[in-house]
Amino acid sequence: MPPILSAQSLSKRYGVAPLFQNISFTVSEGERIGLIGPNGSGKSTLIEILAGRVKPDTGDVAHRKRARLSSVVQVSEFASSETVRSVIEKAFREGKVPEHERAGRSAEVLGRAGFEDHDAVANSLSGGWRKRLAIAAALVQEPDILLLDEPTNHLDLEGIEWLESVLQYASFACVVVSHDRYFLENIANAMVELSRSYEDGFLRVVGNYSKFLEAKENYLHAQQKHQDALENRVHNELEWLRRGPKARTSKAKARIDKANELIGELADMNSRTRTTSANINFSATNRQTRQLIHLDDVVFSFAGRALFEKVQFGITSGMRVGLVGPNGSGKSTLLRLLLGELQPANGKIRKADNLRVVYFDQNRRLNPDVLLRRALAPDSDSVIYQERVIHVASWAARFLFTGEDLNRPVGRLSGGERARVLIAQLMLQPADVLLLDEPTNDLDIPTLEILEESLLEFSGALVLVTHDRFLLDRVSNIVFGLDGFGGAERFADYFQWEEWKGQNQRLRARGLAPGGTNGSAPSREEHASAANPSQAASRKKLTYKEAREFELMEKTIHEAEANLQEKLAALREPEIASDPSKLHAASVELERAQKAVDTLYARWAELEGKTR
Repeated sequence: MPPILSAQSLSKRYGVAPLFQNISFTVSEGERIGLIGPNGSGKSTLIEILAGRVKPDTGDVAHRKRARLSSVVQVSEFASSETVRSVIEKAFREGKVPEHERAGRSAEVLGRAGFEDHDAVANSLSGGWRKRLAIAAALVQEPDILLLDEPTNHLDLEGIEWLESVLQYASFACVVVSHDRYFLENIANAMVELSRSYEDGFLRVVGNYSKFLEAKENYLHAQQKHQDALENRVHNELEWLRRGPKARTSKAKARIDKANELIGELADMNSRTRTTSANINFSATNRQTRQLIHLDDVVFSFAGRALFEKVQFGITSGMRVGLVGPNGSGKSTLLRLLLGELQPANGKIRKADNLRVVYFDQNRRLNPDVLLRRALAPDSDSVIYQERVIHVASWAARFLFTGEDLNRPVGRLSGGERARVLIAQLMLQPADVLLLDEPTNDLDIPTLEILEESLLEFSGALVLVTHDRFLLDRVSNIVFGLDGFGGAERFADYFQWEEWKGQNQRLRARGLAPGGTNGSAPSREEHASAANPSQAASRKKLTYKEAREFELMEKTIHEAEANLQEKLAALREPEIASDPSKLHAASVELERAQKAVDTLYARWAELEGKTR
């Protein structure tokens, strides 16, 4: 069967520099392609081209005959008069869905997505629920291929898990732009990275994100070896050229031409493989006070509904709190209470004297008309960072902006670029407490990794709201969970929170009081684990690949030992034991299986040693 979608020799540029050139790939039945790449590599533009909303400069996109295509853009917006019901009805009309199928599809998709009020005004919904509605509108069309651009932005963790379950068992193919590494790990069966560092402009790998990282490492290693060999050849040719050979013979002329060709090839490779990364490093005040903020029986309600009741929680220096909960549970509200923008209905929030709190707003509140130069350095052409004066051009370069970018209005920056501007502003403010509300939206994976390292090194306190489960699990040493019903509790890590949340949902379904602050207390073991987060934090010393490897190691060893038992049993079979050649082959296989088990146990011990 032909592929559902075929893209051939696609190129697109805005301004002088091309986003990508001569990109070709196909999407076939059952493929779930994760599309990644640095900010500015053209991921969203490529999705727009595949959807037919943007024309490429060169190349074309072909769809299989009668193939149905749906897409979800980054920002989910609806007309002011549209309701949940009318958005779905509009999707039915656009997808030419037969009348007799509409009621069943609408009930199924909206039910699975969690919508109860179908007459709710779409624009009155939170960002996460608007995103769910946009995805639901695409799903009711029953596409053959679904295009999703950053679908996890604004979704809460529960919404991301819902989307994962939809994609994992979907009958359609999909292409997903995402920076969420756990999400890509769980849903992708193929990965494509757009990057000029690859000879073809992209790298495609069959498998999930972990498989992609392995293949990318191998590719870059081979490319580095080729680059080293090319540098040696160019060095030798340059030495020969310096001796002044005269191109009097065809042989000498051919060598000169070949030398110039090699020099050009090396220059091109050096240009492609030269990488830059944002330089993120938050400044702490190094305050000696241990107790920074304490919430004492804090109560807050909104629109007659209790977001949290009688919250008791202390934030101390060095604590990195991951704040989790469903959309509408009050995560951003709690950050604003800590900041002092809101006041509790009851209870007290006590802060240390002269506490310096710095806040990252998920709404990216920047004046769109201000030039980047003024956004980075409001008062002059320099900034003061960690008691050093830095020119605005050098400061901009730390965040991957060029000198030409300085005269661009902030409103023309991408979402990832605006996030970098906000991070640059925060870095100029020494903080005792960092409050970060969804800082990862629109950031590419390399910048995310640098952000993680900076947060791990920050010596003050941190309260982090994020839907990025890998960053949450790696950075936080305490998880504070809001259940959306007024309850709140602290946990050692995200996975313990998930267990508590699931248990509470089961109790509510049976009409019983949930555990935590509004019901039965967590077990003594849970409290001990939450009070001493070092065990949960141990995995955070591992890289992403190592963490995934460590998580699956027990299962891998079990499979290897089962294989070893099979080889041992085969060796004892009379047919093999009586045939010298078969016996030798079986012995070799048994030795390999034993060596594999021994290697896995050694690797397990090595990974365990890193977590201590």
